Amino acid sequence: MTHKLYLGLGSNLGNREENIRRALALIDERVGSVYRVSSLIETDPVGFSSNHRFINLVCLVHTMMSPMSCLRETQKIEQELGRTQKSTCTDGILQHFDRPIDIDLLTYDDITMDTPELTLPHPRMKDRDFVMLPMEEIS
Repeated sequence: MTHKLYLGLGSNLGNREENIRRALALIDERVGSVYRVSSLIETDPVGFSSNHRFINLVCLVHTMMSPMSCLRETQKIEQELGRTQKSTCTDGILQHFDRPIDIDLLTYDDITMDTPELTLPHPRMKDRDFVMLPMEEIS
C-alpha cells in the first residue's frame, strides 16, 4: 500500500539549493517517489540566531515504508549530506544549529503518533509559514 508522506526540507549552510536538490534525489531513490515539490522559500532561522538564511520547501512523497523507516532513512540522508548535529532539548529548551540539510516528517497519511523519536503530525508545523505556505501550494 502506498502512503502519502509530506516532508519539509531546509538548508542554511553551503550550496543550499544543491543540498536540497541532492536530498530530493536521495529521498526519491530511498524513501519513495517524490510526487510534488513546492517552490523554494527563503527565511530567517527560527528558534536560534544565525547569519545564514534558510531555503525551505515541502515535498509530497508516495512511500511504501513505515513512518519509523522513513525517519531512519531521512536521518541517514541528512548525515550523508553533512549534517553533524541534531536539535537538542536541555531543561525543556530546544536548541537548533546551522545545517546543510534538515528533513522533517510533517504528515504521514492521517496517522497521529507521539513517540520519543517521532511525533506526527509535526508538532510545530502549523506555527511555521515556511512549512504551511509550501504545503498549501502542493496540496
